[in-house]
Amino acid sequence: MGQTAAVSAFLWITVVSLAAWCWLLLGQGFFWRTDVRLPPRREPAQWPSVCVVVPARDEAAVLPASLPSLLAQDYPGRAEIFLVDDGSTDGTGELARELSRRHGGLPLTVGSPGEPPAGWTGKLWAVRHGIASARAREPAYLLLTDADIAHAPDSLRRLVAAAGTGGFDLVSQMARLRVASPWERLVVPAFVYFFAQLYPFRRIGRPGSRTAAAAGGCVLLRADMAEKARVPEAIRHAVIDDVALARAVKDAGGRVWLGLADRVDSVRPYPRLRDLWRMVSRSAYAQLRHHPLLLLGTVAGLALVYLVPPAAVAVGAAGGGTATALVGAAAWAVMTGTYLPMLRYYRQPPWLAPLLPLTASLYLLMTVDSAVQHYRGRGAAWKGRTYARPDAVPDEG
Repeated sequence: MGQTAAVSAFLWITVVSLAAWCWLLLGQGFFWRTDVRLPPRREPAQWPSVCVVVPARDEAAVLPASLPSLLAQDYPGRAEIFLVDDGSTDGTGELARELSRRHGGLPLTVGSPGEPPAGWTGKLWAVRHGIASARAREPAYLLLTDADIAHAPDSLRRLVAAAGTGGFDLVSQMARLRVASPWERLVVPAFVYFFAQLYPFRRIGRPGSRTAAAAGGCVLLRADMAEKARVPEAIRHAVIDDVALARAVKDAGGRVWLGLADRVDSVRPYPRLRDLWRMVSRSAYAQLRHHPLLLLGTVAGLALVYLVPPAAVAVGAAGGGTATALVGAAAWAVMTGTYLPMLRYYRQPPWLAPLLPLTASLYLLMTVDSAVQHYRGRGAAWKGRTYARPDAVPDEG
């Protein structure tokens, strides 16, 4: 009797999981589709000026693969690069100057902001220094891009044309992350898939939508909107700075667009699981606003949506009931189907799609580890800096 009741309860849990997948398939902004690319654009009669701001801390390993692509931008208007060497110990600043001398192209200025004061994350303090230097040139746009991002020669002109044509104050592209090692193939496409599930790209660009997000590796921002939204001062303590930036712009009345990139790529390698683990866990609990109940809900939700379907198939095959196995297989099939477009975008084999529950279990553990590190007082980290808990960061107005 007890065993029958347990099987029946698990069947109903599996039914809830299938219902959740049906809703995700149709009701979450079609997050699984990968056709949200730069919107239609027309080239302006007169190209506005742009300043490119690149925060860089210990980036000598990736600069040779990324900075020349910025220097070589084929932009018809005035454009200039401000690279902010944020306390590097590996010669990042001098290497940037050497690459500029060797490759030519857009003018490059290398600056250094000094150590960030209390209440600022290091990256945003570097961005602030870069924007302050750029304002002397009175640019119409700011391109905020990370030091590990390589741009196609027409990247800047395409971004500016899209922003002007669509009337967007912020246009961001999710750079195609590196996928080379076995762990990158397993984990990286799912990272973008989960991000799109949280922030459906179609909703972000829809007028009147409250959904806001950006991808920090490639953000074109109107300079006047940066001032209106008080960027980066308004988000100075944010660890997940790209989402906070998009929220600040929307709150200031701006229009935001985010989509997948075709010709913007991250060159940073994550060859080992621990590299990817560190990338995710450093900010996962911050995404949950450091709230224990949100953590519990997230763990339960991940288990229900991603782990229950394969477990139901296994339980049903072991004698737990044909219905349980069939419902679990149906949920697993929907899950697999929604993941296939992202795998195609990353040019990965389709047999990785059924492994999404395994990948989700890794993300679940990374999120729990992020919370553990937080309560041990280690906080979030960026490039060797560890930041205090948000409630310990002073508000400087």
